[in-house]
Amino acid sequence: MEQVEIVQLLVSPVHRFQGRPSDGVPELPREELVATAQVRKGLGIVGDRYFNRPAHRSASVTLMAAERLPQAVSGEADLCLTRRNVLLRGVDIDAYIGETVFLDCGSGPVVLAVRSAARPCAWMDSTIGPGAQRALRGGGGVRCLPLSDGILTVGPAAFGVCTDSREE
Repeated sequence: MEQVEIVQLLVSPVHRFQGRPSDGVPELPREELVATAQVRKGLGIVGDRYFNRPAHRSASVTLMAAERLPQAVSGEADLCLTRRNVLLRGVDIDAYIGETVFLDCGSGPVVLAVRSAARPCAWMDSTIGPGAQRALRGGGGVRCLPLSDGILTVGPAAFGVCTDSREE
């Protein structure tokens, strides 16, 4: 088990990147950045656009490592730009595809099956900056299936790989 930091949490009720990047970046409301997020087993993050959506149920929570954001990003890392749900500092989450991991913010572990890569799209060049899509290949985050209910909170968290990784 290691200590990590949850830098940001994003719960967005709608899909913001529609159309083409050349159409311009849509409004990215700051109120979608939250201090806590409720995770429900098999469903996702309560209030998020992918919560209980059949097409996304097995990959309804997305995590990204802050360290993977391109150096050219000015200011602090920002989930509004990447549209991932959880921004972590202190763990290369992309290295855990195929594993079952947990995040514990102090109220009990949230167990997540890390299913697949969250591949960066062309919008990254518009929201983060030119070259961001290419820079994020292999480091754009991961898509996860929540295996337990729980609460995620911005701040310190314990992170680890579950030794019994059988999905329930």
